[in-house]
Amino acid sequence: MTSKHLLRIALVCVLSLALATEAHADSLQKAADTLIVLAVVGVAAIAVVAVVVVQHVASNRTVTGCVNPGQNGLTLTDEKNKRSYILIGDTTGVKSGERMKLQLKKVKSKNGPDATWALSKVAKDFGVCQP
Repeated sequence: MTSKHLLRIALVCVLSLALATEAHADSLQKAADTLIVLAVVGVAAIAVVAVVVVQHVASNRTVTGCVNPGQNGLTLTDEKNKRSYILIGDTTGVKSGERMKLQLKKVKSKNGPDATWALSKVAKDFGVCQP
């Protein structure tokens, strides 16, 4: 016999012994239960992360537009959707009549349903607004 034949015979014997071992249904059920628990925990973790990210994005914005004087102080009119934002907080560095890119954080308004936005940071000053 050649070494190839001996190798094949040894491989068949090893595979036969491996396949002849007992398989317990209990161990298979435990493995399935563990897999289900891990899947549920994974989905829950993804859902929590998604909610936190969505809330963070909804409460912080970067808006580019013209700063104008308003009844309650400075307002920023978004150049994309023409929405106006009432600016509160430290507006040092924000100039009326300038086109600016501002980072805003949403705060609850005491005066009604409109959202009020606190200035977080002046990202960029583009100069005078063009009519």
